[in-house]
Amino acid sequence: MEVLNIVDQQQPLDLEYDGDADVLYLSIGKPRRAVGVDIGDGLVVRYDELRQEVVGLTVIGLKRRLEKNLGSEPE
Repeated sequence: MEVLNIVDQQQPLDLEYDGDADVLYLSIGKPRRAVGVDIGDGLVVRYDELRQEVVGLTVIGLKRRLEKNLGSEPE
């Protein structure tokens, strides 16, 4: 079984939210080039193939999800 590193060393998280597109970009350390792997349900894992580690996560529709799941969805 191949090993997948999620966080090889402790690094600060870099967050960016695009309110117009309702997308949250989360990077482990500074954002860097990576392959996006759609894992379904509006989640995209960003993966550095050379280092074989996860370097970020993209959440599509974050505000919509929060409103729906926290019960504050407009009627």
